[in-house]
Amino acid sequence: MESDSDRYEQDRNFRSGFVGIIGAPNAGKSTLLNSILGEKVAITTPKPHTTRSQIRGILTGRNFQIVFVDTPGIHHAKKLLNQTLVKAAERAVEDVDLLLYIVDVTSRRRKEDAAVLELIKRLKKPVILVLNKIDKVARENLLPLMDEMSQMYPFVAVVPISAKYRDGVDILLDEILKHLDEGPKYYDSSTITDQSIETVIEELIREKIFLLAEQEVPYSTSVKVEDIQEYPDKIITRVVIYVERPSQKGIIIGRHGKFIKKVGTMARIELERLLNKKVHLDLWVKVLKDWSKNEKFLRRLGFFDK
Repeated sequence: MESDSDRYEQDRNFRSGFVGIIGAPNAGKSTLLNSILGEKVAITTPKPHTTRSQIRGILTGRNFQIVFVDTPGIHHAKKLLNQTLVKAAERAVEDVDLLLYIVDVTSRRRKEDAAVLELIKRLKKPVILVLNKIDKVARENLLPLMDEMSQMYPFVAVVPISAKYRDGVDILLDEILKHLDEGPKYYDSSTITDQSIETVIEELIREKIFLLAEQEVPYSTSVKVEDIQEYPDKIITRVVIYVERPSQKGIIIGRHGKFIKKVGTMARIELERLLNKKVHLDLWVKVLKDWSKNEKFLRRLGFFDK
Protein backbone atom coordinates (compact mmCIF):
# COMPACT_ATOMS: atom_id res chain seq x y z
CA MET A 1 0.00 0.00 0.00
CA GLU A 2 1.32 3.45 -0.98
CA SER A 3 1.99 5.78 1.96
CA ASP A 4 1.28 9.53 2.01
CA SER A 5 5.01 10.26 1.87
CA ASP A 6 5.43 7.96 -1.17
CA ARG A 7 2.54 9.71 -2.90
CA TYR A 8 4.05 13.12 -2.17
CA GLU A 9 7.40 12.00 -3.56
CA GLN A 10 5.67 10.67 -6.69
CA ASP A 11 3.81 13.95 -7.30
CA ARG A 12 6.85 16.10 -6.58
CA ASN A 13 9.03 14.22 -9.08
CA PHE A 14 6.34 13.70 -11.73
CA ARG A 15 7.60 14.58 -15.20
CA SER A 16 5.33 15.42 -18.12
CA GLY A 17 5.33 17.16 -21.46
CA PHE A 18 4.27 17.23 -25.08
CA VAL A 19 6.53 15.54 -27.64
CA GLY A 20 6.06 16.20 -31.33
CA ILE A 21 6.88 13.47 -33.87
CA ILE A 22 7.98 14.93 -37.20
CA GLY A 23 9.70 13.69 -40.32
CA ALA A 24 9.30 13.06 -44.02
CA PRO A 25 6.35 11.03 -45.33
CA ASN A 26 6.61 7.29 -44.61
CA ALA A 27 9.52 7.64 -42.19
CA GLY A 28 7.69 5.52 -39.62
CA LYS A 29 6.21 8.18 -37.33
CA SER A 30 2.89 6.43 -36.77
CA THR A 31 4.56 3.03 -36.43
CA LEU A 32 6.77 4.49 -33.71
CA LEU A 33 3.79 5.96 -31.85
CA ASN A 34 1.95 2.62 -31.91
CA SER A 35 5.11 0.81 -30.81
CA ILE A 36 5.66 3.15 -27.87
CA LEU A 37 2.07 2.84 -26.67
CA GLY A 38 1.76 -0.89 -27.32
CA GLU A 39 -1.61 -0.16 -28.91
CA LYS A 40 -2.73 0.95 -32.36
CA VAL A 41 -3.82 4.58 -32.21
CA ALA A 42 -2.51 5.71 -35.61
CA ILE A 43 -3.13 4.01 -38.93
CA THR A 44 -0.11 2.74 -40.87
CA THR A 45 0.35 1.62 -44.47
CA PRO A 46 3.35 1.14 -46.78
CA LYS A 47 2.18 4.17 -48.80
CA PRO A 48 3.44 7.70 -48.04
CA HIS A 49 1.07 10.47 -46.90
CA THR A 50 -1.13 8.07 -44.95
CA THR A 51 -1.40 10.34 -41.89
CA ARG A 52 -3.62 13.35 -42.55
CA SER A 53 -4.31 14.67 -39.07
CA GLN A 54 -2.70 15.39 -35.74
CA ILE A 55 -2.95 12.32 -33.49
CA ARG A 56 -2.21 12.38 -29.79
CA GLY A 57 -1.02 9.29 -27.99
CA ILE A 58 -0.54 9.31 -24.22
CA LEU A 59 1.98 7.18 -22.35
CA THR A 60 1.64 7.26 -18.56
CA GLY A 61 4.01 5.69 -16.06
CA ARG A 62 4.28 5.91 -12.27
CA ASN A 63 6.26 9.14 -12.38
CA PHE A 64 5.65 10.50 -15.85
CA GLN A 65 3.18 11.24 -18.60
CA ILE A 66 4.28 11.86 -22.19
CA VAL A 67 1.78 13.25 -24.69
CA PHE A 68 3.00 12.36 -28.17
CA VAL A 69 1.77 14.40 -31.12
CA ASP A 70 1.97 12.48 -34.41
CA THR A 71 1.79 14.63 -37.54
CA PRO A 72 1.51 14.36 -41.34
CA GLY A 73 4.83 14.10 -43.16
CA ILE A 74 6.74 17.32 -43.80
CA HIS A 75 7.51 17.83 -47.50
CA HIS A 76 7.50 20.42 -50.27
CA ALA A 77 3.82 20.21 -51.18
CA LYS A 78 2.24 21.32 -54.45
CA LYS A 79 -1.33 20.04 -54.04
CA LEU A 80 -3.65 22.18 -51.87
CA LEU A 81 -4.54 19.21 -49.66
CA ASN A 82 -0.87 18.44 -48.99
CA GLN A 83 -0.06 22.11 -48.38
CA THR A 84 -2.89 22.18 -45.84
CA LEU A 85 -1.57 19.05 -44.12
CA VAL A 86 1.99 20.39 -43.91
CA LYS A 87 0.73 23.64 -42.36
CA ALA A 88 -1.34 21.60 -39.89
CA ALA A 89 1.74 19.57 -38.97
CA GLU A 90 3.75 22.71 -38.36
CA ARG A 91 1.01 24.22 -36.16
CA ALA A 92 0.69 20.98 -34.21
CA VAL A 93 4.29 21.10 -32.97
CA GLU A 94 4.59 24.83 -32.28
CA ASP A 95 3.88 24.41 -28.57
CA VAL A 96 5.47 21.03 -27.81
CA ASP A 97 8.31 20.71 -25.30
CA LEU A 98 10.47 18.35 -27.34
CA LEU A 99 10.69 17.14 -30.94
CA LEU A 100 11.47 13.69 -32.30
CA TYR A 101 12.82 13.95 -35.83
CA ILE A 102 12.29 10.54 -37.46
CA VAL A 103 14.56 9.63 -40.39
CA ASP A 104 14.19 6.49 -42.52
CA VAL A 105 17.77 5.23 -42.83
CA THR A 106 16.86 3.12 -45.87
CA SER A 107 15.54 6.01 -47.93
CA ARG A 108 17.13 9.44 -47.55
CA ARG A 109 15.14 12.26 -49.13
CA ARG A 110 17.23 15.39 -49.09
CA LYS A 111 14.43 17.77 -50.13
CA GLU A 112 12.25 16.52 -47.29
CA ASP A 113 15.24 16.60 -44.90
CA ALA A 114 15.77 20.24 -45.81
CA ALA A 115 12.08 21.04 -45.20
CA VAL A 116 12.11 19.37 -41.78
CA LEU A 117 15.39 21.00 -40.74
CA GLU A 118 14.04 24.39 -41.81
CA LEU A 119 11.04 23.84 -39.51
CA ILE A 120 13.25 22.64 -36.65
CA LYS A 121 15.49 25.69 -36.88
CA ARG A 122 12.47 27.98 -36.88
CA LEU A 123 10.89 26.33 -33.84
CA LYS A 124 14.10 26.44 -31.77
CA LYS A 125 13.18 23.49 -29.56
CA PRO A 126 15.27 20.59 -28.27
CA VAL A 127 15.30 17.80 -30.86
CA ILE A 128 16.13 14.10 -30.62
CA LEU A 129 17.21 12.61 -33.95
CA VAL A 130 15.64 9.15 -34.32
CA LEU A 131 17.15 6.94 -37.02
CA ASN A 132 14.45 4.42 -37.89
CA LYS A 133 14.41 1.07 -39.73
CA ILE A 134 17.89 0.05 -38.57
CA ASP A 135 16.79 -3.60 -38.95
CA LYS A 136 17.17 -3.10 -42.72
CA VAL A 137 20.75 -1.78 -42.82
CA ALA A 138 24.18 -2.88 -41.62
CA ARG A 139 25.06 -1.24 -38.31
CA GLU A 140 28.41 0.04 -39.63
CA ASN A 141 26.51 2.10 -42.23
CA LEU A 142 24.79 4.09 -39.49
CA LEU A 143 27.90 5.89 -38.22
CA PRO A 144 28.48 8.02 -41.36
CA LEU A 145 24.79 8.97 -41.38
CA MET A 146 24.87 9.89 -37.69
CA ASP A 147 27.97 12.04 -38.28
CA GLU A 148 26.47 13.72 -41.33
CA MET A 149 23.18 14.59 -39.68
CA SER A 150 24.77 15.66 -36.41
CA GLN A 151 26.55 18.39 -38.34
CA MET A 152 23.22 19.71 -39.66
CA TYR A 153 21.76 20.57 -36.25
CA PRO A 154 22.79 20.34 -32.56
CA PHE A 155 20.50 17.44 -31.64
CA VAL A 156 20.26 16.75 -27.91
CA ALA A 157 20.55 13.01 -28.65
CA VAL A 158 20.74 10.58 -31.57
CA VAL A 159 18.93 7.26 -31.11
CA PRO A 160 18.90 4.43 -33.70
CA ILE A 161 15.72 2.32 -33.54
CA SER A 162 13.52 -0.14 -35.36
CA ALA A 163 9.98 1.03 -34.58
CA LYS A 164 8.55 -2.09 -36.22
CA TYR A 165 10.42 -4.44 -33.90
CA ARG A 166 10.64 -2.01 -30.95
CA ASP A 167 14.43 -2.21 -30.98
CA GLY A 168 15.86 0.85 -29.22
CA VAL A 169 12.46 2.23 -28.20
CA ASP A 170 13.16 1.92 -24.46
CA ILE A 171 16.43 3.81 -24.92
CA LEU A 172 14.50 6.50 -26.79
CA LEU A 173 11.97 6.78 -23.94
CA ASP A 174 14.81 7.23 -21.44
CA GLU A 175 16.22 10.06 -23.57
CA ILE A 176 12.81 11.71 -23.81
CA LEU A 177 12.34 11.67 -20.04
CA LYS A 178 15.77 13.28 -19.55
CA HIS A 179 14.49 16.33 -21.42
CA LEU A 180 11.08 16.74 -19.78
CA ASP A 181 10.57 18.93 -16.72
CA GLU A 182 8.39 18.30 -13.69
CA GLY A 183 4.77 18.92 -14.58
CA PRO A 184 1.12 17.89 -14.15
CA LYS A 185 -0.75 14.87 -15.39
CA TYR A 186 -2.75 16.11 -18.40
CA TYR A 187 -4.85 12.99 -18.95
CA ASP A 188 -6.27 10.19 -16.83
CA SER A 189 -3.81 7.29 -16.50
CA SER A 190 -6.04 4.95 -18.53
CA THR A 191 -6.25 7.29 -21.55
CA ILE A 192 -3.97 6.41 -24.48
CA THR A 193 -5.45 8.73 -27.14
CA ASP A 194 -7.78 11.70 -27.31
CA GLN A 195 -9.28 10.71 -30.66
CA SER A 196 -13.07 10.61 -30.90
CA ILE A 197 -14.87 7.43 -31.94
CA GLU A 198 -15.81 9.17 -35.18
CA THR A 199 -12.16 9.83 -35.97
CA VAL A 200 -11.17 6.24 -35.15
CA ILE A 201 -13.87 4.93 -37.52
CA GLU A 202 -12.89 7.33 -40.32
CA GLU A 203 -9.19 6.58 -40.02
CA LEU A 204 -9.55 2.79 -39.98
CA ILE A 205 -11.79 2.82 -43.06
CA ARG A 206 -9.30 5.09 -44.82
CA GLU A 207 -6.46 2.75 -43.82
CA LYS A 208 -8.19 -0.20 -45.45
CA ILE A 209 -8.71 1.79 -48.66
CA PHE A 210 -4.99 2.68 -48.67
CA LEU A 211 -4.08 -0.98 -48.19
CA LEU A 212 -6.44 -2.34 -50.85
CA ALA A 213 -6.64 0.32 -53.57
CA GLU A 214 -3.99 1.03 -56.18
CA GLN A 215 -2.38 4.10 -57.73
CA GLU A 216 -3.96 7.50 -57.00
CA VAL A 217 -7.30 6.23 -55.69
CA PRO A 218 -6.40 6.24 -51.94
CA TYR A 219 -5.14 9.82 -52.19
CA SER A 220 -8.41 10.91 -53.81
CA THR A 221 -10.58 9.57 -50.99
CA SER A 222 -11.76 11.20 -47.81
CA VAL A 223 -13.89 9.48 -45.17
CA LYS A 224 -16.52 11.22 -43.07
CA VAL A 225 -18.87 9.87 -40.38
CA GLU A 226 -22.24 11.45 -41.16
CA ASP A 227 -24.25 9.87 -38.36
CA ILE A 228 -23.45 7.71 -35.35
CA GLN A 229 -25.60 6.07 -32.71
CA GLU A 230 -23.90 4.60 -29.66
CA TYR A 231 -25.45 1.93 -27.45
CA PRO A 232 -23.98 -0.03 -24.54
CA ASP A 233 -23.33 -3.07 -26.72
CA LYS A 234 -23.13 -1.69 -30.26
CA ILE A 235 -22.43 1.25 -32.56
CA ILE A 236 -24.42 2.00 -35.71
CA THR A 237 -22.88 4.55 -38.04
CA ARG A 238 -23.37 5.94 -41.52
CA VAL A 239 -20.09 6.74 -43.25
CA VAL A 240 -19.50 8.49 -46.57
CA ILE A 241 -16.38 7.84 -48.64
CA TYR A 242 -15.79 10.86 -50.88
CA VAL A 243 -13.92 10.50 -54.16
CA GLU A 244 -13.01 13.05 -56.83
CA ARG A 245 -14.25 11.36 -60.02
CA PRO A 246 -17.05 8.95 -61.06
CA SER A 247 -14.44 6.39 -62.20
CA GLN A 248 -13.02 6.32 -58.67
CA LYS A 249 -16.49 5.74 -57.26
CA GLY A 250 -16.75 2.64 -59.42
CA ILE A 251 -13.38 1.38 -58.16
CA ILE A 252 -14.28 1.91 -54.48
CA ILE A 253 -17.62 0.15 -54.88
CA GLY A 254 -16.07 -2.60 -56.99
CA ARG A 255 -17.66 -5.24 -59.17
CA HIS A 256 -20.90 -6.33 -57.52
CA GLY A 257 -19.91 -4.24 -54.49
CA LYS A 258 -17.02 -6.53 -53.57
CA PHE A 259 -14.40 -3.84 -52.91
CA ILE A 260 -16.46 -1.73 -50.53
CA LYS A 261 -17.69 -4.87 -48.79
CA LYS A 262 -14.10 -5.98 -48.16
CA VAL A 263 -13.18 -2.51 -46.84
CA GLY A 264 -16.19 -2.58 -44.52
CA THR A 265 -15.51 -6.09 -43.26
CA MET A 266 -11.83 -5.40 -42.50
CA ALA A 267 -12.64 -2.12 -40.75
CA ARG A 268 -15.53 -3.61 -38.77
CA ILE A 269 -13.47 -6.51 -37.43
CA GLU A 270 -10.74 -4.18 -36.19
CA LEU A 271 -13.21 -1.64 -34.78
CA GLU A 272 -15.05 -4.31 -32.81
CA ARG A 273 -11.77 -5.44 -31.30
CA LEU A 274 -10.71 -1.89 -30.42
CA LEU A 275 -14.09 -0.72 -29.11
CA ASN A 276 -15.14 -4.02 -27.56
CA LYS A 277 -18.66 -3.84 -28.97
CA LYS A 278 -20.55 -4.71 -32.15
CA VAL A 279 -20.17 -2.22 -35.00
CA HIS A 280 -22.53 -1.77 -37.94
CA LEU A 281 -21.04 0.25 -40.81
CA ASP A 282 -23.36 1.70 -43.43
CA LEU A 283 -20.90 2.74 -46.15
CA TRP A 284 -21.75 5.11 -49.00
CA VAL A 285 -19.60 6.47 -51.82
CA LYS A 286 -20.12 9.98 -53.22
CA VAL A 287 -18.32 12.07 -55.82
CA LEU A 288 -17.10 15.48 -54.65
CA LYS A 289 -15.32 16.71 -57.75
CA ASP A 290 -11.68 17.66 -57.13
CA TRP A 291 -12.28 18.03 -53.38
CA SER A 292 -8.53 17.90 -52.61
CA LYS A 293 -7.95 21.06 -54.70
CA ASN A 294 -10.90 23.07 -53.38
CA GLU A 295 -10.58 25.04 -50.14
CA LYS A 296 -14.35 25.07 -49.57
CA PHE A 297 -14.52 21.28 -49.79
CA LEU A 298 -11.43 20.86 -47.61
CA ARG A 299 -13.13 22.99 -44.94
CA ARG A 300 -16.33 20.95 -45.30
CA LEU A 301 -14.34 17.74 -44.76
CA GLY A 302 -12.61 19.19 -41.69
CA PHE A 303 -9.06 19.53 -42.98
CA PHE A 304 -8.63 23.11 -41.81
CA ASP A 305 -9.39 21.94 -38.26
CA LYS A 306 -6.62 19.32 -38.30
